[in-house]
Amino acid sequence: FAYDRYLAICKPLHYGTIMSSRACVKMAAAAWASGFLNALLHTANTFSIPLCQGNVVEQFFCEIPQILKLSCSDSYLREVGLVVVSACLAFGCFVFIVLSYVQIFTAVLRIPSEQGRHKAFSMCLPHLAVVSLFVSTGLFAYLKPPSLSSPALDLVVAVLYAVVPPTVNPLIYSMRNKELKDALKKLVQPVLLQQQ
Repeated sequence: FAYDRYLAICKPLHYGTIMSSRACVKMAAAAWASGFLNALLHTANTFSIPLCQGNVVEQFFCEIPQILKLSCSDSYLREVGLVVVSACLAFGCFVFIVLSYVQIFTAVLRIPSEQGRHKAFSMCLPHLAVVSLFVSTGLFAYLKPPSLSSPALDLVVAVLYAVVPPTVNPLIYSMRNKELKDALKKLVQPVLLQQQ
């Protein structure tokens, strides 16, 4: 999405030719392939670990740090290798997003009208907020010291990075749609009027 916003704001006249359906398919395929490779590596590693401390995961899905707590083998080196691969993938995405937004904000700040700057920022800030929430909670979940770990905190953090961003994403992006805003107003106004 960062590249899409970059093209829409920094190269609006070339948007249609650069962001063709073929380019979209390539970007989606690259994202799916890297995600699938990362998941496959972690899944293969997880299934090869012997578990000897029960089979109850204190989470609402089988998250790797929770499964490692149940392991009786020293899988530290294998897991470090997988974390390095994941970190490289995540860092590459993060650098791409940061570079895209640096160019976007540079272009937006050169827009002479305040209304134009406001419109451009309103297109970008929701995406940046969702990405920031996902990255910060994901980093906290995987890099926090074991002394901070508790089942309740782990569950809250997992919900924040696994459930909230995908749930909020469609809502944020669809709220720019005028028809959706009008339909939402029609639903909410009767409820608000009844409460008064």
